[in-house]
Amino acid sequence: MSGPSKNFLMLESTTITSTTTARSTANAERSALVADALRLSGRLRLQVHGESMLPALWPGAVVEIASCSLEDVRPGEIVLARRDGRLFLHRLVSTCKPQGFLLRGDSMPGSDPQFPAEALLGRLVNKADERRGVSGFDMKWFGVKWSRALGMVLCHCSVARRLALKFHSRGQASAREFRSPEQATELGSGELGAL
Repeated sequence: MSGPSKNFLMLESTTITSTTTARSTANAERSALVADALRLSGRLRLQVHGESMLPALWPGAVVEIASCSLEDVRPGEIVLARRDGRLFLHRLVSTCKPQGFLLRGDSMPGSDPQFPAEALLGRLVNKADERRGVSGFDMKWFGVKWSRALGMVLCHCSVARRLALKFHSRGQASAREFRSPEQATELGSGELGAL
């Protein structure tokens, strides 16, 4: 009886591996398309999916990226880079000329491994806010240092991270309801409670 169980586990493992491989191939293709589109057009809008830049960027935020070179950016700016078929929208920590540059997410415990200079695709120039539309990306009121400090709290305190994400998602749901009240009235109270 252990023989068939062993084969079943191997088949399951093979399925997971092929699914993971297919997913990473699709991600690599998507990131290559993003890089090409940005090089051709000079500007591109993307939706943020990760939590590594909390609180500066939240999952679901739409950002505008402008193509630039490594000489055009300064430490503290949020840049888009591509490595190993993945896109990284993180803060520039430093340039290591001519080898490349270092990035770090505001809510990540450490810097990313060094990127080669050609991995830089562009920098964040605008962030779309569902309540206010597109605005110039400016953190003067909050500050880069405060964003990174709060990001470290969210990195090391999972309870704070979960609460921040929950409050943010509820705020986004409220904003959607406020913009389209006819859709909100169609939802039942049970559906609203699930948000």
